[in-house]
Amino acid sequence: MSVISKQSSADRVIVRNVSWTTYESLLKDLDDHRGPRLAYDRGILEIMSPFIEHENINWILASIVDLTLAEMDVDSQNVGMTTFKKEAEKRGFEADSSFYIRNVDRIRGKKRLDMSIDPPPDLVIEVDVTNDSLNKFPLYASLKVPEVWRFRDALEIWILEQGTYFKQPVSKAIPILTDGIISRLLESGLTSKRTVWLRESRATIRAFISATS
Repeated sequence: MSVISKQSSADRVIVRNVSWTTYESLLKDLDDHRGPRLAYDRGILEIMSPFIEHENINWILASIVDLTLAEMDVDSQNVGMTTFKKEAEKRGFEADSSFYIRNVDRIRGKKRLDMSIDPPPDLVIEVDVTNDSLNKFPLYASLKVPEVWRFRDALEIWILEQGTYFKQPVSKAIPILTDGIISRLLESGLTSKRTVWLRESRATIRAFISATS
């Protein structure tokens, strides 16, 4: 293996010429331990250790999903940064947050997921506050993840259509949410106490639902 870059943000290292066997060995070594997140794309490995800013944004976005679905009385499962990989594609990733919504019944109660038979998550969240990460859209597309929320300088909603992601203003997984609504809730979450933000966001989301009913 050889390092091709250590990003200036100091939270990411990219390594090339990594075999699938080595990638799976690293996953096994890190199993059940909170640590670096791995992304693998046909021999290229990204090792990322998130900073507090990254984790805070991820928590807010994941909370928006959880709050909205709860208020809509829609069952879902937040599977966090579960590893999704497919050996046939030689690709794998651990998103910042992953959700099963439409396909929640198909994975309920499972301790492990097998992407050769199980469905991909309906929605993943990717936070990249340093703009220096490996391009993960090919990874998501190879596993047919239908929707990605990506935060770089702003929140973007990306929908998979015929194998390619297109930026859209409205979520397909949660149609009452737009990029504007999510962005406003995110901005509020970055400046408010969490207890206050959770209470106010729940009320805001409830109002959106009532307005669209």
